[in-house]
Amino acid sequence: MNKNILGLRTVIYMVPDITEAKQWYSKAFGKDPYFDEPFYVGFEIGGYELGLHPENQNQKRGDSVEAYWGVKDIRAEHARFIQLGAKMHTEIKEVGGGIEVATLLDPWNNVIGLIYNPHFKVS
Repeated sequence: MNKNILGLRTVIYMVPDITEAKQWYSKAFGKDPYFDEPFYVGFEIGGYELGLHPENQNQKRGDSVEAYWGVKDIRAEHARFIQLGAKMHTEIKEVGGGIEVATLLDPWNNVIGLIYNPHFKVS
């Protein structure tokens, strides 16, 4: 591995109303942001950054890139996100070796991936 590449650090979601999104993501991830400005809101989630950025007219949200957040119980978290107002994007499915994935759409149609992977260990 290239020693200059440190691994995934930040996932940024574009949102039309950063104040509303900050409240929703605080509930969804059970954590308040560590950085909170009108131009960017940052949450530390398990050693990684979830960022909220106000969208501008030249940016489009979509599902061409997916980031997956590790969970201990994918069914419980999937149900909890839906209860908070997320919409199902893909159902929970086993993709081999006991690994399960699903995607949801936040209230602004950003894709949130959830993954249960019993084999992955952070080094």
